Amino acid sequence: MPSIPSWQKLNPIKSEMKRLAFYFDANACSGCKTCQIACKDKHNLPVGVNWRRVYEVTGGGWKRSGAAWVSSVIAYNISISCNHCENPVCLEACPARAISKAENGIVYIDQQLCMGCKYCSWTCPYSALQYDEERGVMTKCDMCFDYVSQGKNPACVDACPARAFEFGEYGELVEKHGESAHIHPLPDQRITVPSNLITPHRSAMKEQNESAIISNMEEIKHEQ
Repeated sequence: MPSIPSWQKLNPIKSEMKRLAFYFDANACSGCKTCQIACKDKHNLPVGVNWRRVYEVTGGGWKRSGAAWVSSVIAYNISISCNHCENPVCLEACPARAISKAENGIVYIDQQLCMGCKYCSWTCPYSALQYDEERGVMTKCDMCFDYVSQGKNPACVDACPARAFEFGEYGELVEKHGESAHIHPLPDQRITVPSNLITPHRSAMKEQNESAIISNMEEIKHEQ
């Protein structure tokens, strides 16, 4: 069995705690990347490692309709990190059993057990797990467990100037905002059942949104 992560020893997870989750409103996001910067600063992440990433999704174009040109342009942002999934495929893939899931849903890497094989990153459909070259271990969003244990929000949530994020218990967020809708180009939610509710941007609901691409891939990609 995997050892108990040190943060769980210091801050025991109470049995009455429910599944924690992020909520993201894509209509409110301006793509400023303050959330990404706050995460990187809080965790002192090295160059090339970004636990939270902002996807810039673009597509569509212009079509002629008689004497007029009609826009079908698609442009929206998605802020994404580890989703602390109900069915974390990374946990199943880890041969060192270094990944565990707390009762409140936080999925955590015990870096004392991690051997840096990258199997977890290859199985994660969100590319959430990232390799730290200097330390030789896998890393990812931990929901700012130290803040959460003090009753605070994760750094990214409070940093957003547009208040596009909320953080809380999954059931309460669903009751307030409804079930998360699929948003292109994220993978099918049924694969891992993410603890991340998203209200899609109005552009993401257009019929042609499947042709949209992540236009800042060079910025957000992490070599695995």
